[in-house]
Amino acid sequence: MGTRFEDRTEGGQRLAAALAQFRERPDTVVLGLARGGIAVAAAAATALGLPLGTVLVRKLGIPGHEETAYGALALARGRTVRLINKPLLERVLEHGVSRESLNAVEDRERAELLRRAGLYPGAGMDVADKTVLLVDDGLATGATMRAAVEAVREGGAAAVIAAAPVGSVDAQALLERVCDAVVCLHLPGKFRAVGSHYRRFPQLSDDDAVRLLAQ
Repeated sequence: MGTRFEDRTEGGQRLAAALAQFRERPDTVVLGLARGGIAVAAAAATALGLPLGTVLVRKLGIPGHEETAYGALALARGRTVRLINKPLLERVLEHGVSRESLNAVEDRERAELLRRAGLYPGAGMDVADKTVLLVDDGLATGATMRAAVEAVREGGAAAVIAAAPVGSVDAQALLERVCDAVVCLHLPGKFRAVGSHYRRFPQLSDDDAVRLLAQ
């Protein structure tokens, strides 16, 4: 179980090969989950000859264990979609995390969504009656992708396909219940951090994301 992808660009190119049936289809768009998914989506959109946009999403991390998401937010046409893992949230509260600290997490992430909405091109792309390829660099819990799915459904998407170079078995199972299809190139039996499956996995900046979307 070693590195599977050189970088996000290679991941996007290999993902495009698995999505070849959508090449140059006039009713199809590619939306990358901001920020890391945008680099994968840009490579896939270029290879498929499709328009590129983004869905603004933010994971709601447990204070002190931020990599573990108890939910996620996504911005859809000015409205915030909020999805919560209620069983996990109840366990978090039982273990002494205060409601106030969780509210602070949500307030901070909502503010970040709104900041990015004013900055990122393609954040308000019209998806009504379109097939939407939602692309991320990896699916760990599936929480942010699940929020993105709800966001584009609310925007009137005709079909939603979740796609990523690597993901967990649990995330794939979660998303298969809410998507028309899920395309994941690598499903390790024991999932590690998304970045461990890439040789190069730098953090994307706002400037990086805006540059990719502007192209």
